[in-house]
Amino acid sequence: MPLAAIKKIKFNKTWAVLAIALSMGVLAALAARSYLSTQMEAIQIRAKGQQINLIVAKRDLKKGEKVSNDNVAVRPVPADYAHSIAINPNDFERLNGRVMAYPVKSGELILWGLLESKKAPSFSTNVAAGYRAITVPVDEINSISGMLEPGDKIDLMVSMDRKGKKITFSLLQNVQVMATGQRSIDDPKNGERRQYSTVTLNTTPEQAHNIIVARDVGKITALLRNPQDKQTANNNSTDVANLLGVKTDGQTLTLDSDKQVPVLYGGRGSKLPPEGLNMGQASAPYATNNTGESNQVPIMNDARGAAHSNPISN
Repeated sequence: MPLAAIKKIKFNKTWAVLAIALSMGVLAALAARSYLSTQMEAIQIRAKGQQINLIVAKRDLKKGEKVSNDNVAVRPVPADYAHSIAINPNDFERLNGRVMAYPVKSGELILWGLLESKKAPSFSTNVAAGYRAITVPVDEINSISGMLEPGDKIDLMVSMDRKGKKITFSLLQNVQVMATGQRSIDDPKNGERRQYSTVTLNTTPEQAHNIIVARDVGKITALLRNPQDKQTANNNSTDVANLLGVKTDGQTLTLDSDKQVPVLYGGRGSKLPPEGLNMGQASAPYATNNTGESNQVPIMNDARGAAHSNPISN
C-alpha cells in the first residue's frame, strides 16, 4: 500500500476503547467459568466421599401404615444433610412392621420420631408356655432380709399341723424368682436395698396348686440356693399332696377322710357300739328313722351312756 494511502486512514479512539473492553469481558467470563467448574467438581468429589445410605419412603406413606420392604428403599444421602435420627439399613429389623405416626412424602427420610412408640411387652411374655406365675406374700425372713433378687433360685418349705403334730417338709425345689414386688428380672440390679412384700415365682400349674393349698394350711419358708446348685432331692408330687391333706383328681379337690368331722345329734332308744366312739372311722353307725332308712350322720353316746338319734328324722 502506498504511503500516501496509509496516511489517509484516521485512527478512531472510540473503537479502540470498545475493543479493549470486549476483550477484558471475554477474559473475565472465561476465568469465572473455569473457577466455577473447579468449585463444582470439588463439591461433587467431597459429597461423594461422605455419602451414607439411609432409608427413605419409596412412595407416599399415610399415618397408620406399616413399614415394610414394599414401601421403603435405601438411598445415598450426603452425610452433611443426614438427620441425626434417620434410620440406616442396619436397623431395618427394628423398623420392619412399625406403624407410621405421621405421613411421609415419597423420597423423604424415615425418622424414628415419625413412628408410633412401640408398646412395651407385658410381664406375661416372661412366662413360658406350660408354666404359671404365682405371687406369694413374704416377710423379712422369707425375703432373706430383702436381699432376694429376681432371677434367684429358691426352695420352699412348708410347716403345718397334721394330726396334732408339727411337721415340716419340702414343697418345691429350685424355683425361679421372676419378680420381687414390681421389680422383674429385666430390671437392672444395683446395691440399693428394695422394700417389697411379695415375690412372683415361675411354676407349673401343679406346683402353683400346691403353693395355694400350702399357703392356706401352713406357713411357707423360702431357702435361697446357690445358682450353680442344680441338685434336687426326690420329691414326689403325690406325697406332697398327701402331706398337704388333699387329693387331686383332674380339676376336683377333695379332702382326705381323716379331715372329715362327724356331726353329733341327740336322741333316744338306741345304744352306740364301742366302735362308734372312734370319730376317725368312716364306718361309724348312723341313726335311722322309723322306716329303717339311714340319716347318714354318725351317732354318739351322751354323758349318761344313752344313745341319741337324730331328732329331726321323723
